[in-house]
Amino acid sequence: MSRSGTGASPNLERKRAAGGRLPPLEPAELDAAQARVLEAMMAGPRGKSGFLARGRPVGGPFAPWLRSPGLADLAQSLGAFVRYGTGLEPRLSEIAIIVVGAAWKAEYEFAAHGPMAIRAGVSREVVAAVACGAPPPFERDDERIVYEFARELVETRRIGEERYAAAVGLLGEAGTVELVGILGYYTLVCMTLNAFEVPLGEGMEPPFAAS
Repeated sequence: MSRSGTGASPNLERKRAAGGRLPPLEPAELDAAQARVLEAMMAGPRGKSGFLARGRPVGGPFAPWLRSPGLADLAQSLGAFVRYGTGLEPRLSEIAIIVVGAAWKAEYEFAAHGPMAIRAGVSREVVAAVACGAPPPFERDDERIVYEFARELVETRRIGEERYAAAVGLLGEAGTVELVGILGYYTLVCMTLNAFEVPLGEGMEPPFAAS
């Protein structure tokens, strides 16, 4: 993914070096309730994707969430559905996800899902434009419709008739509900990442310009 800046600010570098407000959780250190939730995640699509592994610290939003296993269990179940179980093809889901990540300036989220969007078929130019807030150069109408719906809802907290009709025309009523679910779930993810200052993982590049 193209980077939209030259690097992170010194303040962000210090936060990364400190590991954020909560350290990653070692699987061996989890209590019984936390371990049960981790096993549920490992048994689902996240385990198959390689994002989680039993011998690796639990990072991303799951490290904060696992401090409250009841919340973590429900959140990971909803996340598994909106990520892997909706009727939207991954290319469109990833556009919605990176719109939320850019709106919240959630570094971890965008650094993870920007490359996923590219692998799903979104152009690098579109991903880079979303990262820096420029108009994306869409060549596909379905991507533009999802982007415009997502951005309008995230920025204005409402959806006008034109955007709503376009989304329903593309995705149907169920698909539009699922699109809103994706946006809502990843808002929770981004709020978690920002509140607990979750640092970038190994190999992740800062996706936003330094401030």
